Order: sequence, then structure tokens, then C-alpha cells
Amino acid sequence: MVLEYIIITVYTISLVLILLYAIAQLNLLINYLKAQKKKENTPILDLSDINKVPYVTIQLPVYNELYVMERLLSNIAKLDYPHERLEIQVLDDSTDESVDSTAVQIKELQKTGLDIQHIRRENRQGFKAGALKEGLKTAKGEFIAIFDADFLPKENWLLETVPYFKNPGIGVVQTRWGHINRNYSTLTKIQAFALDAHFTLEQVGRNSQGHFINFNGTAGIWRKECIYDAGNWEGDTLTEDLDLSYRAQLKNWKFKYLENVVTPAELPVVISAARSQQFRWNKGGAENFQKMLKRIITSNIPFKTKLHGTLHLLNSSMFTCIFLVAVLSIPMLYIKNEYAHLKIYFLVMSFFIVSTFIFFICYWFMYKRTYGGGFWNFIKYIGAFFAFFSIAMGFSLHNTIAVLEGHLGKKSEFVRTPKFNIKSLKDSWKNNKYIRKRPSLHVIIEGLLALYFAFGMYSAFTVGDQGGDFGLFPFHLMLFVGFGYVFFKSIFSKA
Repeated sequence: MVLEYIIITVYTISLVLILLYAIAQLNLLINYLKAQKKKENTPILDLSDINKVPYVTIQLPVYNELYVMERLLSNIAKLDYPHERLEIQVLDDSTDESVDSTAVQIKELQKTGLDIQHIRRENRQGFKAGALKEGLKTAKGEFIAIFDADFLPKENWLLETVPYFKNPGIGVVQTRWGHINRNYSTLTKIQAFALDAHFTLEQVGRNSQGHFINFNGTAGIWRKECIYDAGNWEGDTLTEDLDLSYRAQLKNWKFKYLENVVTPAELPVVISAARSQQFRWNKGGAENFQKMLKRIITSNIPFKTKLHGTLHLLNSSMFTCIFLVAVLSIPMLYIKNEYAHLKIYFLVMSFFIVSTFIFFICYWFMYKRTYGGGFWNFIKYIGAFFAFFSIAMGFSLHNTIAVLEGHLGKKSEFVRTPKFNIKSLKDSWKNNKYIRKRPSLHVIIEGLLALYFAFGMYSAFTVGDQGGDFGLFPFHLMLFVGFGYVFFKSIFSKA
């Protein structure tokens, strides 16, 4: 009976934490809806006097980006901004043949009068953070715009973002990510679904109330003074962007999030790339929780901002709760049907389904923001929501391992996300040289978990004396689909 009570306790605590996280998301939704009612005047950049136009440095941190470098540089060269007030730094840590082709293209762009520099380092110390910090040493700009290799800012991007720095308290302007290959596959649709929730519900919900948000590593622009004041880039976590964001806001710098300025980018089209990206983001979130929690708690910011900041840094840790609830749900099914005196407990526990309803409501507003409302879009949303939830749970083992490594302080290399330059099904990624060819042990365990949850569905027909218990059947079905999808895509995509 001791083991049963341990299972019940861990299961209950995990459900309570998930509910608290859902309530926090609901609060962000309320903030988001309030923000939509406010009208804001967009500042305009005065280009009439060139001497008063702010000097901007664009940093492009790249590492072995053979497939997208030409597209990246061609796109950046088209940005509408006075060339005499613009500098471009290609922070190239590459070790492959892309170095030579990049150098050739940069020389061609230099001939057009563009101030673009090819900056190389002898080592990757500090990874992306180290490259950005190195480039900052010689950056001429008062403001520093940063784009990853797969981002394609529109020509007027600088004209839409730089004017907000007229407010001297603003340290960062962040724009919303778009997705040029959103509808490429189920995997890209699921990633877009998750990112859209972050870039609407979370970023607006926090920023509109003065709570901390994060610079998203790309598609944003910093005031150089803010970077230095916050302590500069540090490479001791896998999410250097989240780290510097919190240090800057703890120094009372304000962040401005522009939901209506969209910066298109490419989503990973193969699951191994999505895995490496998810692992880095989730482990980095946990690392920053360990690094920043004490500073947040002891700061003089409002209590509600402390609370949202703490929950923000714990976002990735929710995967641990989800994984525990999933794994323990099958033992709980048997406990429920063997111990009649716990009937009241299980009636109370059924209340926690409200968490799912809260997420369902919150994500509907995000989905409607992207695809529009109406009956048929709502029907499509129901399918998208459950597909997203299933596959997100399928990633829960992988992400839980990342979170635990982050909390326990295990260090690992910054693994870049391979880029593909793929927009349609006609394009192929099969010969991409950066894709991992061998599945990890985690993939095998995910396959076994799919079988485990198939057993959970079978158990629904066999437990109890009343012809079965199907209360958890939909949950186990989603888990079976999620882990099965992740397993088979990982195996058959050579992930």
C-alpha cells in the first residue's frame, strides 16, 4: 500500500502543478484580450536628416549553414535602410565548405557599397553567445539587430522596429516569428501551433502588463548600451537569449514586443532537427531557472511579475509533470479499481480535466488570430489541438531528460538546428549533410512507451467489475498516438 500512496502523491502533485500552469495561461489570455482593445500609435523613423538616423549593426551568427547562406545574405542585402548608417556582421563559426561560398558572396555584396564584414573565430568558445559577444567588440551600431540563418526579414523591418527606441528606456524590440513552411507536414504544423501560442498569448500577455518576456534569439533588435549594462552575452546556458533578457529586465530595461511585425522563418522539417531544437530550448529554460530564480525573488519588481517570471522559467519543466502523469496514469487506473475507499479521491481528481479545457480555450484565441474564426475553422482547430497535444506528449520523455539535465547542471554542447531551405513537398531534405543518421536510445524507449500506452487502452476493457473503466482511454489513446508518431518518424526519417 505504501507504493500506491507514493504513486498517488506524485500523480496528484503533478496534476496540481499542471493546473496552476493552466491558470497562469488563462491569466495571460485575459491580458492578451485586454491588449487587443488598446490602440497604439506607431512611431515613424525620420530619414530626412541622415545624421540623425540611428546607426544599426546587423549580426548574423552562423555555423555550417550551407543550404541557406545565399538566401540569408541576399535577403539581408535588400533591407531598406540608409547604407551609410548600416553595418552587417556575418559571425561565421563554420567549419565546412560554406565558409568559402559565403566569403565569395560577401565580396560581391561589398562591391555594391554595402558595409558587410565576414568575421571568423579560431574556436567556438561560448557558441552563439560567444560569436555575438565577439562581434559586439567592433560593432559600429547604436542598435544591434540579430537574425538566425533561416530568417527572412521584410525590406521595411528596420523602419518598423528602430523608431521604438525613441523611448530611452527600451532595451529590446522583438518581432513575431512567421513560418514560410507552416503547412509542409504534420510536424511543421505542430511546431507552428506551439510557436504561435508563444508569440501571441505569452509574449503579448506578459509584455502588455509589464511582466518579463524574452528576446527570442533572433528577429529582434537590442540597444547596445542595454547589452553592456546587463553584463553582455554569456554562454553558460543553452539559451543565452533568455539569460540576457532576464538580466536586462532586472536592470529595469523595458522590452517592446511587436505582434504585428512578422519575420518569416523556416521550421525544421525532419524530426531530428526538431528534437535538437526542443532539447536546447527546454534544457536552457531549466538552466536559466537555476541561474535566475534567486535574482528574481530578491529583486524589487512587483510580486505578480515575480510570479509570472518564475512560471516563465519553469515552462519547460511542465514536461516533467506531463510525463509523470502519463506514466503513472496506468497504475492509477488499477489503483482506482482495487481500492474502493479511494472513490471520493478519484471523484475530486476528475476536476483536473479543467486544465485541458483551459488550454483548449487559450489556444483557440491564438489559432483564431492566425487562421480566422468561424465554424469550420473551429472544427479544424479541434483536430489541430488534439494533434498538437498528442505529439507534444510524445516529446515529453525527450524534453523531460533535457529539463532534468538543466536543473542538475549537466553541461552539454550547443547543438545547432540544421536548416534545409525547404518550402514545399517538392523539395527534398534526404541528402542534407547535417542530419543525424543514428537514432538515440531515447527513441527506442519512446517506442516502448507507445506499447505501454497501448496496454493502457487494453486495460480500460479489463479492469473493474462493471465491464471496464474508460475514463482514461482518450488520454491513453493520445499518448499512444503521440509516442508512436515520434518513434516512427524518428526511425523512418533517419533522425
